[in-house]
Amino acid sequence: MLAIYKREMRAYFTTPIGYIFIAVFLAVSGFLFGITTLQSQTSDVSTYYQILMFAYIILIPLLTMKTFCEERRTRTEQLLLTAPVSLTGMVMAKFLSALTMFASTLLVTAIYFVPLTEYGELNWPRALGSMLAMFLIGMTFIAIGIFVSSLTENQFAAAVGTIGILFALLIVAAVNSLIDSYAVRAVLSWISIYSRYAYFTYGIFDIAAVVYYVSICAVFLFLSVRVFEKRRWA
Repeated sequence: MLAIYKREMRAYFTTPIGYIFIAVFLAVSGFLFGITTLQSQTSDVSTYYQILMFAYIILIPLLTMKTFCEERRTRTEQLLLTAPVSLTGMVMAKFLSALTMFASTLLVTAIYFVPLTEYGELNWPRALGSMLAMFLIGMTFIAIGIFVSSLTENQFAAAVGTIGILFALLIVAAVNSLIDSYAVRAVLSWISIYSRYAYFTYGIFDIAAVVYYVSICAVFLFLSVRVFEKRRWA
């Protein structure tokens, strides 16, 4: 597992994908931060993170689209399937390498908090809570992207498929208010990624939301393992 993790981390920096992801993420986040906080001269970062969450729809697929697609395209998938590592270990190594790239880049954006002290006292519980929520949401989206990547050898198809799923998960909250049926609204509210994020923006550490994000992440990683288990014995 460690060998695959190291190989994936090297691959992010021996190919353009790692640099592209970091550059695009920082450019998009910097632009959004500028127009939502600096331009408004406010220390409230909730709007910034809300919009950044929707930017994840495009940013996360950049990181995950080649995770397994490239292995199938270059015919190195069989080497992974016959390597002395469990399928769970293989999937986790891919997931952790992508999560490391994402978390490291997200952590860099914490420097944006520095100039906010000029506009008032920064509400640290809300700021750190929002960043924690963004990490959990990003972790969940990465697991979804890895699952979609395991289904195809076409990177474009993997990216489009991931974008579609992420968009649906985020737009559910908006659609929910247009539905009259209480039962349907309850189900949509339960699966909504966005609605659970709101607690963190108030500086509230919501255990139920953390369990939800981790559970969704675990489900998609489990499905990825099942995909390769089926393929191994096909």
